[in-house]
Amino acid sequence: MKTTQLLAFAFLFISFLSCKEDKDVVVEDTTPVVSTFYFIRHAEKDRSDAENADPELNQDGLGRAMLWAEVLDYENLDAIYTTDYKRTEMTAAATAVKKDMTIQYYDPRNIDIEAFKAENAGKNVLVVGHSNTTPDFVNKMLGEEKYEAMDDYDNASLFIVRLFNDTATDIRLNIHSPILE
Repeated sequence: MKTTQLLAFAFLFISFLSCKEDKDVVVEDTTPVVSTFYFIRHAEKDRSDAENADPELNQDGLGRAMLWAEVLDYENLDAIYTTDYKRTEMTAAATAVKKDMTIQYYDPRNIDIEAFKAENAGKNVLVVGHSNTTPDFVNKMLGEEKYEAMDDYDNASLFIVRLFNDTATDIRLNIHSPILE
């Protein structure tokens, strides 16, 4: 009888040890992170004073800012970034007011792309820039020189960059309005 009990105990003990969890096994989170960035150039600026380096928007520009707010109304934005110029602030303001959001500022000359991507991972973000800074920012997000500086009268381009984990896709759309054309 003792031998039978000893064998039963040994069997249970070995079974218990074989069920022990392996603490070295690491389970990785494979949930994809999708981030979407909408890049636009500021709307039409007041060109009446060629000496003014920081003009406001003209009437067409105010209309385009409202158009951008309508275009982006269906997007669940998490952040709005703009440069520190009147024309970019005014362009972003219509969307910010419509969505009850606060505008954040960035300096395109000193942007840390990897930090920007990390800070906005999994978010939908609007970025308002200029004819030279917008394509440059898009190129940095893509990791390639795909887009050249925009024409100084191109206020209708919308660049959409989607990051799926570390893989980037992009598209450039022209959003025209019969009222502004």
